[in-house]
Amino acid sequence: MQFDRVAAHEPVVVDDEKREAAVIAPVVTRPEGESILFTKRADHLPDHPGQMSFPGGGREPEDEDLLRTALREANEEIGLDPMAVNVVGRLDDIRTITHYSVRPFVGRIPDRDYLPSDEEVAEVVPLPVSELTDLDNYESEHRDHPHYGEIRLHFFYVDGYTVWGATARMLVQLLELATDWRMPPEPDRYMGPDDDLPPSVRDEVE
Repeated sequence: MQFDRVAAHEPVVVDDEKREAAVIAPVVTRPEGESILFTKRADHLPDHPGQMSFPGGGREPEDEDLLRTALREANEEIGLDPMAVNVVGRLDDIRTITHYSVRPFVGRIPDRDYLPSDEEVAEVVPLPVSELTDLDNYESEHRDHPHYGEIRLHFFYVDGYTVWGATARMLVQLLELATDWRMPPEPDRYMGPDDDLPPSVRDEVE
């Protein structure tokens, strides 16, 4: 991955939402290639249960800044030592439907096993960059969203997992910055606001 392009990116800042959060997109280099680590959220959570996410969470009063938030949460969720993270840059801040502004950081992390260390995390899932950038594993759809208006939803299908929603939005930018992958210019389909989501994600929102 081309981390110099991530480092050179000047991220868009969102500072007008009610709550702040931060995540880290952790990249691990293994003999078979680079992977990005995701967490699968526990099914009992009130927000986004069962979804694939980057390690992270809401800012706490004791956090000096949002980088501290991302590193603290990653340590709590997957046991990632903050001192072992090489932060290489930031992606654009995004808004979520739960009224958070989320700041995504990108970091290189050591090659070791990472396990859930928090009850909010059901699994820690490394997905190969080579699979995430395979367009056979990607699709998107255009929708009229009741909160955001016209949006494009992204879906990455790898190893039986589906990355979508806010995490997929961040992933699209990361892949476009750090690899030769490019989002296709047109979505695969145009959907109405009440049309069903793909079967692989429908249960997560019902």
